Amino acid sequence: MDDQQDDQQAWQAVEARDSRFDGQFVYAVKSTGVYCRPSCPSRRPRPEQVRFFAGPADAEDAGFRACRRCQPDLTSRKSGETDLVRRACDYIRDQTQDNPDGPPTLSELGRAMGVSPSRLQRVFKRETGVTPKQYAQAWRLDRFKSLIKQGNRVSSAIYDAGFGSASRLYETSEVHLGMSPGKYEKGAPGATIYHAVADCALGRLLVAATQSGVCSVKLGDDSTRLVEELRKEFPAAVHQEDSELLKSWVIAVLEYLEGRQPALDLPLDVRATAFQRRVWQLLQTIPYGETRTYQEVAQEMGLENSSRAVGRACASNPTALIVPCHRVLRKDGGLGGYRWGLGRKEALLAMEGKRR
Repeated sequence: MDDQQDDQQAWQAVEARDSRFDGQFVYAVKSTGVYCRPSCPSRRPRPEQVRFFAGPADAEDAGFRACRRCQPDLTSRKSGETDLVRRACDYIRDQTQDNPDGPPTLSELGRAMGVSPSRLQRVFKRETGVTPKQYAQAWRLDRFKSLIKQGNRVSSAIYDAGFGSASRLYETSEVHLGMSPGKYEKGAPGATIYHAVADCALGRLLVAATQSGVCSVKLGDDSTRLVEELRKEFPAAVHQEDSELLKSWVIAVLEYLEGRQPALDLPLDVRATAFQRRVWQLLQTIPYGETRTYQEVAQEMGLENSSRAVGRACASNPTALIVPCHRVLRKDGGLGGYRWGLGRKEALLAMEGKRR
């Protein structure tokens, strides 16, 4: 950054501690031998003591060391780790699809990426929330489900998804599919889903469950539409209205909405990826009357840059209220999104705030 005008603009960014310029350049202080991000909270140096560099590598080549407070070298390191995980995901998908023996082992993956297995495992889980093995399992199952929905038979979809044998799919299918592969192919014929609809403070409430636990909680204005949405989610299941069977669970949800039940500890029977399950489990630990931002949830999971993925997991939550995704807000305090309408999200937060 030798151009005088560029230096002037860079200094203005440093004076303003403008984080928008982080990653675009770093500034070094001659008197201390330290280089920083533009947004560094440290005391501003005198302009004549400052040199600007395009990045951490250039500053270090010139003999400067990274500031311990703002860690300007973390950006480039983080970029390298992100690239490593991206390459690892591509390799896992390619090898899993083409290899009948299944996904590569951690040692094989480490050799292919040029890093130690332990470092790869650590970085991969920090960036994605799952291990390489869990990622491969989830990818195979997603591919299997996609092939089935395209009309492929189970026998061919098993191998095209990289399982190698039917037994390997069946080992984990009940956990990830919520049913056997054969039932999934046919849309879960014979599976029974019970539902009940009731009036509540937020309009209409639908609670649906299998014999194993609650599979759906919906909020809306029209009972018929709520039931139709449930049938679309489980098109080949047997749907049966049974208010008596679900009475205790419906009452529990209604008491929560009335402020008489601060926690909903009901059994769940939901399908989820490993990442979604981690997000939903963390949301259930947010105390009644408190909120978190999407970024804070990602940070609690050890995934600094996954706030958007957290938002998508919240949006795909099938059990409103039981998994309290309404307690997650944007970084600026805004409501963000809510599957059942922002008015309901605002009302829920107001209700919890009053009864805290």
